[in-house]
Amino acid sequence: MQNDFYKDLLDNLYDGVYFVDTTRTITYWNKGAERISGYSADEVAGRSCADNLLMHVDDAGNQLCTCGCPLASTLKDGKLREAEVYLHHKDGHRVPVRIRITPITDEQDIITGAVEIFSDNAGQREIRHELSEMKHLSMLDTLTRLGNRRAASEDFERKIKALRNFKTPFGLLFVDIDGFKQINDSHGHEVGDRVLAMVAKSLTSALRGVDKVSRWGGEEFLALIPGVDAARFRAIAERMRRLVEASALPLPSGLLRVTVSVGGSMAQPTDTLESLVQRADEMMYRAKSSGRNCTSLDCA
Repeated sequence: MQNDFYKDLLDNLYDGVYFVDTTRTITYWNKGAERISGYSADEVAGRSCADNLLMHVDDAGNQLCTCGCPLASTLKDGKLREAEVYLHHKDGHRVPVRIRITPITDEQDIITGAVEIFSDNAGQREIRHELSEMKHLSMLDTLTRLGNRRAASEDFERKIKALRNFKTPFGLLFVDIDGFKQINDSHGHEVGDRVLAMVAKSLTSALRGVDKVSRWGGEEFLALIPGVDAARFRAIAERMRRLVEASALPLPSGLLRVTVSVGGSMAQPTDTLESLVQRADEMMYRAKSSGRNCTSLDCA
């Protein structure tokens, strides 16, 4: 009677549950296991998981039932184990599952078998993917497809830690489109948006793979440039300025060209993002006062 109670309890679990003896022969298979795998209890009872019925594989495609089986390891050492694997469904496709394995012992603490609980992990994987996408979107400027202020802030935190801990230098470039208000006033905001997208692509093209450019706001952009000395920093800033100057947006009235003013400062270990941006911003205004379409850095 008591065994029937526990069987009914296990059969009503959403998770899959199965028992094995010390030879890895399956002695119990609940309704949840049938639902997730497609195999009925009659099809698996008395078979060994060593027969590779479920054909568990990991992310790398390694066959776990024949090599590196977590359940077999638990039968040997009695340790609890968890893993994310893929089982083979009866219909042929793979199902992502999270497995938890616990040894079964007798009154003398001798291992007599093990129980494996597995849950369909597709929902959790989808949630993690959606959260990752949401985080990505929360740090994305939708117009330019560059990172936004939040992305720039997180990138700065990584780079300032590298500077403080490993003395890895980096600089910040502050870029402002010259006369952007006049562009909006003369051509409209739709053309202004196209100019922003064009400048964003040109700035990205000017940078190395390790560099990151973000839209700081309005017509302002911020680029974080790691692993450079003053000369290399200046060369990258000049390349950004020149590539924007060489860009042109085709309009019915002709090609619309724009320029940028670039200010920059090398980071110090005591910097915050605000203090570093302030110095670079001051340099950018110095470039503006020098006639625009200029680069001004506070390093030699």
